[in-house]
Amino acid sequence: MGKRDELIEKYADDLRTKCGVEPDMDLLTKVTIGCGPSIYDADASTVAASQEGELETVKDNFLVKKLGLSDGPELMDAINSVIDTYGRSERNKYRAVVYYLLTKHFGKEAVYG
Repeated sequence: MGKRDELIEKYADDLRTKCGVEPDMDLLTKVTIGCGPSIYDADASTVAASQEGELETVKDNFLVKKLGLSDGPELMDAINSVIDTYGRSERNKYRAVVYYLLTKHFGKEAVYG
């Protein structure tokens, strides 16, 4: 099993145990691949949910640019909802898991089709 496969398994475990979601492994794999090399970097692989700038980056670079959503207050509401689902006290919020949950939240799975 390669490093990426190990990370995908870790993300799937987080979705099951911390978020209470049974992951669509095909979609999770595509979202993880879409994150690119950032998944291998300790800092870039996680989302610092307590930093407003980091959440703005998720909104601008992922929701608006990648998923093609229009900017509005509902985007930040969705990000906060996903962070609540993951658990605010959870130290490591993996970027791929957050992106996966946001993709599902907005029904944008087709972006990864």
